[in-house]
Formats: sequence, structure tokens, C-alpha cells
Amino acid sequence: MKFQEQTKGLVIVYTGEGKGKTTAALGLALRAAGYKKKVLIVQFGKAWFTGELEGIKKLSPYVKLIQGGKGFVKILNDKLPLSQHQKVAQETFGMLYKETTSGKWDVVIADEIIGAVAGKLLKISDILKLINHKPKKLDLVLTGHHASLKIIEKADLVTEMQAIKHPFEKGFLAKVGIDY
Repeated sequence: MKFQEQTKGLVIVYTGEGKGKTTAALGLALRAAGYKKKVLIVQFGKAWFTGELEGIKKLSPYVKLIQGGKGFVKILNDKLPLSQHQKVAQETFGMLYKETTSGKWDVVIADEIIGAVAGKLLKISDILKLINHKPKKLDLVLTGHHASLKIIEKADLVTEMQAIKHPFEKGFLAKVGIDY
């Protein structure tokens, strides 16, 4: 097989029940910034301080991170109605779609967008529209639990994170600097 340099923008999916989906996407952002590529990260469902918020500031002007959410749905003491989460997810998707199709970015990461579909905040047709309308050279990264077969079929690269062992199973909560 003869290999050639890839110039077409890829659709990359990080999915599965294991930890590391966002971390993999952020690693890709770090690598892209090293080549002075313009990277946009839009996080669905995240609305609190995380280490990546501060870390990404150090990659400016190449990487920009936007949080779009009211927190995770039905966990961590969430008391908001589903309709409110859906409204914010739709607004975030509208902004993501506009930015993705603008031609301003080399890489766009839609963090937890797959989970937003699984959680009934967005429709699968939203993600398929995003994939179908992205600029030809743009690399699009999608993360989250429960990627559907339709998304997997549209992707160029899919990695499934599989949980084998996690401190949560022994009663430990997320660790600062490691999990968020």
C-alpha cells in the first residue's frame, strides 16, 4: 500500500464508557496549536471551572474554548428541567454550526456533543448536518458516550474508550488536575 499525506479534513470520534475522550481531544488541540493551527473547542453540558479552561488560555491565540451548558443532566444535583438543558444545547449547537462553517478554524472540537444526542438534548440529524456542512479541509472532532452507528459510519477515525478499572469503583470522586 502506498501512503500519501492527508489533506482532507477528518471526522474523528472519541466515544465509549471509559475515561479519556475529552483528554484525547484536548491532546489533539495541543498538537494542532504546536503547528499554529486555529482550534475551536465547544463543550456541551460543561458549565464549571476545569483545569482545561486555564490551560487553554496558555495556548492563545491558537486555541479558544467555549463552554455551552448548565451542567450534566440528572447527575451532580441537577434540578433543572430537561427543556432548559435542551434550549441551551440548541443555542450552543447553533453557535458551533456557525463557527464550524465559517472557514475561520482548522480544527473544531465538539466535546460531549455525542452525549448531548444520547441525553436527548440534540438530535442525531444535528451532528450529521455538522459533518456534512463542515469545510473540506477542517478536522472535526466529536466526543461523548454512545456514538450511534450513523455517526461512526460518517467518521474517518473512531476510537472507543473502554473502562477496565477506575478509582470511582472504590468510592473516589473525580480528582482535580486529573479528571477535570
